[in-house]
Amino acid sequence: MNHKEQISAWVDAHREAFLEDVKTLCRIDSSKGAAEPGKPFGDGPYRALLAAEEMLKGYGLATKNYENYVLAADLGEGERELDILAHLDVVPGQGDWTVTEAFAPIEKDGVLYGRGVADDKGPAVAALYALRAVKELGIPLKKSVRLILGTDEESGSGCIAHYYATEKEAPCTFSPDAEYPVVNMEKGRLAGEFSLNFTAETSGARLISLTGGSIENAVPPRASAVLAGVPRMVLDVTADTVRKQTGLKIEISAISTREGTAAEEQGHVTLQKVEVSGRNAHAAAPESGKNALTGLLLFVSLLPLAKNKLTEAIQGLVALMPYGETNGTSLGVAFEDKESGPLTLTFSKLSIDETSLHGLFDCRYPVTMDGAGLVKTCEAAFGRYGLVFDGRRLRAPHAVSADSPFVRELNRVFEAYTGLPGGTVAMGGGTYVHDLKNGVAFGAFYPGSDTRMHAPDEQANVEELLTSAKIFAQVIVDLCG
Repeated sequence: MNHKEQISAWVDAHREAFLEDVKTLCRIDSSKGAAEPGKPFGDGPYRALLAAEEMLKGYGLATKNYENYVLAADLGEGERELDILAHLDVVPGQGDWTVTEAFAPIEKDGVLYGRGVADDKGPAVAALYALRAVKELGIPLKKSVRLILGTDEESGSGCIAHYYATEKEAPCTFSPDAEYPVVNMEKGRLAGEFSLNFTAETSGARLISLTGGSIENAVPPRASAVLAGVPRMVLDVTADTVRKQTGLKIEISAISTREGTAAEEQGHVTLQKVEVSGRNAHAAAPESGKNALTGLLLFVSLLPLAKNKLTEAIQGLVALMPYGETNGTSLGVAFEDKESGPLTLTFSKLSIDETSLHGLFDCRYPVTMDGAGLVKTCEAAFGRYGLVFDGRRLRAPHAVSADSPFVRELNRVFEAYTGLPGGTVAMGGGTYVHDLKNGVAFGAFYPGSDTRMHAPDEQANVEELLTSAKIFAQVIVDLCG
């Protein structure tokens, strides 16, 4: 294969610089924050974009900044043939990390640890080094390649919507935000929202507030509630029951009445705070996590609270999305096909105050499933418990032919550099290419690699990242040379 030895030798020679660039980006907490002038997704994503921009310019690559939504770097002078889409934002670093802290990346025994090393800053740097290798080796290109770095992939991809409002997609596009070989199918996605308004209770055993989950595409590792009028002994007994059933960590503590409502303060009612800890995971693989939110709802549902619209709704949520279930059976939407596998469902966010409830689940549904029918089933199921369901955020599945020349080329290069068999796979996770006509996910990790994306101790095999840089460089040469 043309230039294979040159590319491999160059990447191997730049191993330490590669790792330091990954660490530089991963030291930045680029989880989404409040929008500010010039910072559409908050300060963290903005700082990551600036760091990447400085990095790219330092390697002599031409860059273009799209109002701090997206950063692009171009190589080659001809018509653009290939886009590589990666992202610089991350999910929050919360959870019980054991090897290092979330934003203190380290390498240990050939593995990088830290938030973003796998999703998606490590793969982004692999793509950057692919461009750099082709440039510094002086390999001529007839067409151009563009590296596109977004800053909002984890929270709705508003960055890429902004980019494609003015730019056209390239004939070929891949995103190194999954695994090998070629992910040519992505399941559909329903971000199902539901809500309820009710009258505040001012006496008796009652729920004051509840919150769980900070992002919609991950299993929530923390959830908490404030309760009034429930004897501590009842709370302790219920906690023991739920601990035995779920294995979750549950802590209960009395809090000052000043943290409650005016009604509690005037009545001098003792409030109790319940905190549940689980384990987060990507919403595309919720079975690998422990959902603190559904565990907390189970706990609340077992308490002797006054019967009203809110407690009816909580009982309904427990019935529809019970702890430990991730395939939508209780909701009536379980489905599986041979093309893309089973439906997955993650109850990811919930907020309850004195007069309102608002929640969200993340559902990844198979490519042959009827999305409109999925929404209708959910509307009926939530309606039975008085909850108003909103299914407008429905995203159709995505598929590219396994026989396309582009997919065949990616597989050919992957096989040549790894000795592993190519092929095509489907996944539940959604990437930047989901809405692109000829977009696929490609890399940056070998099949079966445990990267713990969206979880504590996120990790990336260094050799797999370096090999990805080589693979991406060869794809650039073959498609654009």
